[in-house]
Amino acid sequence: MGIKTPRGKRKKESEQDQKIPVKVREVHFEQETEPVNSKGRNTELSIVTYVFVFLFLLMIGYLVYLNVWKADSLNSNAYNTKQDANEDKYIRGSIYSSDGQTLAYTSVADDGTETRIYPYGNVFAHVIGYSSNGKSGLESTSNSDLMTSHTSVLTQLREESEDEKQLADSVYTTLNVTLQQTAYSALGSYNGAVIALEPSTGKILAMVSKPDFDPNQIDEIWESVVNDSSSSVLLNRATQGLYPPGSTFKILTTLAYMRENPSTYSDFTFTCEGTFEESGASIHCYNSKVHGTVDLKTAFAKSCNTTFASIGLSLGNSSLADVCEEFLFNTSLPTTLQHSTSQFTLSESASYGEIMQTAIGQGETLVTPLHMALITATVANDGVMMQPYLVDYIEANDGTLVSETKSSRYKRLMTEEEASVLQEYMEETVISGTATSLGWYDFTVAGKTGSAEYGSDSNGGTHSWFVGYSYDDGGEADLVVVVIAEDGGAGSDTAVPIASQVFQAYYNYVAE
Repeated sequence: MGIKTPRGKRKKESEQDQKIPVKVREVHFEQETEPVNSKGRNTELSIVTYVFVFLFLLMIGYLVYLNVWKADSLNSNAYNTKQDANEDKYIRGSIYSSDGQTLAYTSVADDGTETRIYPYGNVFAHVIGYSSNGKSGLESTSNSDLMTSHTSVLTQLREESEDEKQLADSVYTTLNVTLQQTAYSALGSYNGAVIALEPSTGKILAMVSKPDFDPNQIDEIWESVVNDSSSSVLLNRATQGLYPPGSTFKILTTLAYMRENPSTYSDFTFTCEGTFEESGASIHCYNSKVHGTVDLKTAFAKSCNTTFASIGLSLGNSSLADVCEEFLFNTSLPTTLQHSTSQFTLSESASYGEIMQTAIGQGETLVTPLHMALITATVANDGVMMQPYLVDYIEANDGTLVSETKSSRYKRLMTEEEASVLQEYMEETVISGTATSLGWYDFTVAGKTGSAEYGSDSNGGTHSWFVGYSYDDGGEADLVVVVIAEDGGAGSDTAVPIASQVFQAYYNYVAE
C-alpha cells in the first residue's frame, strides 16, 4: 500500500509552484571562425602518405632481398636452426666429383641410424669438409642444398604419407678425382696447399690442404683437435692459410713498374752483383747469386732480388699499393668460399728496407694460395679475373636439374697488352729461368717460382712457391696450378716438381 498525499496539500503545492517566476537567461555563443587552408592540409597528408608508402615498399624490398639473394647464405649460416629441423624430414644429399665419383653420402642402417661416409677419406678432407660437430667445406657452404628436396610434389607427398624420410638434393662439384689424388700424393709429407683451376671459367679442379684428417673419424678426433691450441689440422690452407708470397709477388711489382714506365720499361737494365744496398738496408739474391746485367724479362725469369729491390725504390709507394688494392689485397675475394683476406701494408713513410722487402714479396705482405691462383689466372686469361667456384650444378633425387653455376667474369684487371708481357716473362721463367724442369713436355708451361722467408734467423724457414699455367697447341690457357710447400726451401727445388705432376696428370687425363 503506497503512501497517499492529502488532496489539499497537493493542490496547495501546485499553486505555489505556479507563483515562482522562472527567469531564463539567454546565452549567446559567438564562434570565431578562420578560413581553412585545405591546400596545406592536403599537402601534409600527402607527405605522410608518401612516407608510409616508401617505408612499406622498403620493407617489401628488404624481404625480397632476404628471400631471393640472401636465402642460400642465410640457410647455410651456422646460427640458422632451420636446417636442423629438416634433419627429421630429409636424408642428407650426396656430393659428387665432376667425373661422377661419390665424395660424400649418407648411409642408412636398418634401424634408421644415419652415417655420413667420405669414400676418399683424407684426400678431399678440407674441400668437402665434415657435417658433424659443426660443418666445414662444401658440407657447410652447400648445406641448404644438401638438406632440401626438389623432387616432384607427388613424390614428396607419397613419401610423407608413408612416413619416410626423403633423400635431399645432390651437389655435383667441379673437382676432378684424378687431379685431386695426384696433387695430394705430390704434396707428400709437406704441409701446405695445392690448387688447380681453369683460368677461363674459374672452375676449381683440385684443392688440397695439409696437414689433413679423415672426416670419417671427425667425431673420434674432435676433442683432441679442438683442445690442441697448436693444431691447425682443420684449417684449409688453400683458402685460409696466409703466407709471405716471396718472389711470386714480383708479378705485381713488374706490373706496377710497367704502368709507371709505359714507354721505357722495355729498355730497363740493371747490374746484379748478388747484393743491393741503400741507406744501410741490403737485399741479397737467393744464395747471393750474381746475375750480372739483366733486362726486366731476364730479371723476372731469374728471380733477381736485387733488381726488384731497386725497382721497388724507383716506384712511388702508392703505385705498388694501388696495384695491390686493384688485385683485391685487404678485401674479400669474389667467391662464396670461406677464405682469409690477403694483407698488404706499405706506408708513405716506409723505410728503404721496408720498401725493398715489400717489392720482392717479403715485409708485411701475406697472401692465400687461392688469391695467388686468381692473380695467375688473370694473367693467363688475358687480364680478366673469373670468379672461382666449386659447385657445378644441383640435382634432385629424381634427376631434375635444380640449378647450375654459370661461369662469371669478375673484372678486367689488366689490359691484354699488359697480360701478354707478363705471359712472355712467365714463359721465359720456364725456358731459361728458375723453372726449367717444366720445359720438357708436349704442352707449354709458364710460371713464377718463389722462396718465401718467414720468422727470424734463429727461428724461421723458407716456404717453397710455384704459380703458373699451361696450354697446348698454342691455344688459350688450360690450367692454373699453385703450390705452397711449407719449409720446402727454394721454389725450384720443391714446389716446381709438385706442380709438374699435376700438369702431367691433367694432360694424361684429357688425352684418355
